[in-house]
Amino acid sequence: MQVNGREYRAVWMEGSTVFMIDQNELPFEFKIIEAHQYQDTCHAIRTMLIRGAGAIGSAAGFAMAQAFLQAPKRDRNEFIMNARYEIEATRPTARNLFYAVDRVFRAGSGSSEHAVIEAQDIADEDARDSRNIGKYGNELIKDGYSICTHCNAGWLAFVDYGTALSPVYQAHKKGKKVFVYVDETRPRGQGARLTAWELFQAGIPHVIIPDNATASLMSQAKINIMIVGADRVAANGDVANRPSLHVHLMFLSM
Repeated sequence: MQVNGREYRAVWMEGSTVFMIDQNELPFEFKIIEAHQYQDTCHAIRTMLIRGAGAIGSAAGFAMAQAFLQAPKRDRNEFIMNARYEIEATRPTARNLFYAVDRVFRAGSGSSEHAVIEAQDIADEDARDSRNIGKYGNELIKDGYSICTHCNAGWLAFVDYGTALSPVYQAHKKGKKVFVYVDETRPRGQGARLTAWELFQAGIPHVIIPDNATASLMSQAKINIMIVGADRVAANGDVANRPSLHVHLMFLSM
């Protein structure tokens, strides 16, 4: 997505360095972090400099690739195994992290170059999946809709596009007039700090509201559709949510 007219991903790798947008500094400062070693990338995940399911997974995949690149010839396998344990310990609730680390670890058994390629593939897949969510989710959004969101499941939480916000971006791109009510999302304020910042960058009209104002707005029929993130969505529609893990969920208000 664009920031100040330039395209960025939430996380990317160049050579052996991982680059990330420092989400702890937003919305007051736009800052790029450079993680030169896998330990630096681990620190970024652990301290929530980078957060969100897809972004964490991709960062972890890049960290595993960094470990292969850093590994010395002597005791190489021990170094790589220790690195894997350290990366997996950064966010033990993030399933995308374990998935990415395992994929890159297996690919790295061939060569360090294969590990880097696999990590990049994971990031590209995340961006592609998010873009497709926007493509299909846009069909649920009509011109003039007011939309409500919670937490941050935008492009900062993934590699690009996001999940819950991806349909909003697509609708805006298609010329639909949309307005977004942004739940502040206590206690870390991911909605107020991150979602609102993303929407501002995209030029989408929005307002930040207290979390407990959402029900009142829905009861007044001021919200046409709500799109939020969720950790797990069961086949019967039951939802279990953690702010740091996102799958897309959409539902209409009465």
